[in-house]
Amino acid sequence: MFSHLKEDLKVVFERDPAVRSVFEIIFCYPGFHAMIFYRFSHWLWNNGMKFFARLVSHIGRFMTGIEIHPGATIGRGFFIDHGMGVVIGETAEIGDNCTLYHGVTLGGTSWAKEKRHPTLGDNVIIGSGAKILGPFKVGDDSKIGSNSVVVKEVPAMATVVGIPGRVVMSAEKRQGIDLQHDKLPDPVAKAVSCIFDQVHRLEDRVEELQKEQQSLQERLAQYETPNVEPIKKEAV
Repeated sequence: MFSHLKEDLKVVFERDPAVRSVFEIIFCYPGFHAMIFYRFSHWLWNNGMKFFARLVSHIGRFMTGIEIHPGATIGRGFFIDHGMGVVIGETAEIGDNCTLYHGVTLGGTSWAKEKRHPTLGDNVIIGSGAKILGPFKVGDDSKIGSNSVVVKEVPAMATVVGIPGRVVMSAEKRQGIDLQHDKLPDPVAKAVSCIFDQVHRLEDRVEELQKEQQSLQERLAQYETPNVEPIKKEAV
């Protein structure tokens, strides 16, 4: 348990540019505090002291605003940024070097006593407010956009946004792209933009048709006008 503390400190330094010192992390970072409570409660859980594990977890929830069930499995290099409102269920499994922002839920959709929470692969980033619900896997190196609701499996190296979550960038498209969390694609904005482009094209086409119609009407008017010569009066 204590072997992870140094690594948890290092992770905060690597992923939070606002941190200034070790003392700041120890006293002012709820994500780091939550991991201390989790490591201890998880050790108690694995050693059969489930009531005390839940008690320690509950105290950690009260102190940090982060709820991590002691039965959850969390790998190395895990980082919770800000953290308020994060919920991690009992059967959730988290790989190495994953990052969660505030308001994230790794929840279940069943009351059955079975695997009901998601599994995160390595190097997964989940944006603030996202909900991952169900016993499926989020593949390695995937990114989940803020406030997304994901209810089905996510392939490796995919980018998912929206409600329900949709893959907007696959592994092939992400090759060679350093996609930052604040630059995730917005499929709704893209769809609206496509609609506006189509509307503009239709407006241009309608204007062309109106001009063509006017030209045809003018030509038709020329054919319909009778070419009558004026009658000359005979001299008396």
